[in-house]
Amino acid sequence: MSNLERDPAELVCEFIEAVTDAGPTPVEVLQPRDVPLGGPRAMPVRRTLPQRGRSTIGAWCFADHYGPDDVASTGGMVVPPHPHTGLQTASWLFEGEIEHRDSVGSHAMVRPGELNLMTAGRGISHSEVSTPTTTVLHGVQLWIALPDAARSVQPFFERHDARRLQRGAAVAQVFVGALADEPAAGSGPGAAASPTVFSALLGAQLDLPAGAAVTLALDPSFEHGLLVDAGPVALDDGQSGGDTGTTVLAHAELGYLAPGRSSVTLRAGDSPVRLVLLGGEPFPEQIVMWWNFIGRGHDEIVEDRREWQHDVIGGAAAGGRFGTVADYPGSPLPAPALPTVRLKPRG
Repeated sequence: MSNLERDPAELVCEFIEAVTDAGPTPVEVLQPRDVPLGGPRAMPVRRTLPQRGRSTIGAWCFADHYGPDDVASTGGMVVPPHPHTGLQTASWLFEGEIEHRDSVGSHAMVRPGELNLMTAGRGISHSEVSTPTTTVLHGVQLWIALPDAARSVQPFFERHDARRLQRGAAVAQVFVGALADEPAAGSGPGAAASPTVFSALLGAQLDLPAGAAVTLALDPSFEHGLLVDAGPVALDDGQSGGDTGTTVLAHAELGYLAPGRSSVTLRAGDSPVRLVLLGGEPFPEQIVMWWNFIGRGHDEIVEDRREWQHDVIGGAAAGGRFGTVADYPGSPLPAPALPTVRLKPRG
């Protein structure tokens, strides 16, 4: 998915070392902001990453949560070919279907229970359009920042079925990495092939029936985020001498858990709970994010934009690093204007 804001902010995202020797810190509740995705019948999304004060959870650096969206009213998702650099896009649906095409020749359908993972590396372009049979569109679009050692890899695409696991009353669909109490790397009977990622990560959907509770094991070296799709849900960290601190997360809120927790208890109220669990080792590198590019400095972002505008929008080099999305019935998406002020790293 493209960031379709007309004036996207350029953000410097820096590693903030968590203090864990004093015990787990309180749950940090992140509120979403509404962003319209293009056109007069814009499809609204709720963005919880990045934002001021919390730009990454592990290498997860972008989270758009959308739906349930009435496609007849909004027109659904229509995102023309657009570029990416320095990241992976992870598409995960609860309902509906999206057609994906990209410049390395991939053509795939995004469906519930399946992860579509696109590695942009040095540069790729792709399109995403909800299919004509889709009446309701509902899901999340996630980005993963690539570490410096991997961010210039050749682009590629892969699709994987999630692993479906039972944890007490809860059902988990693990689409990246493994739960803390799984066998190594999700091995064992029925284990699926693991998606290609370049840092230690976890991504899963969790469903909990009304009135039920579950305690999940967590990797204490990870930071975690719990994005609520259906709720509310109460989080009991239960870490301090048996005393339980409880935080209630409402629909579309994201609860951030700093490293140091070995478990968290989730409690559903009168309604079933569905959430997306994101986790990973804190990302130790400073990155610069603007529009659909992730780099390491302002000048790199400027060059990414220049190449996209010159090669693709201007038609000067269809065989350039962003390539061409074949069989898309329309024009690629021009880049917005760059900020007028050069962004300088903080700290």
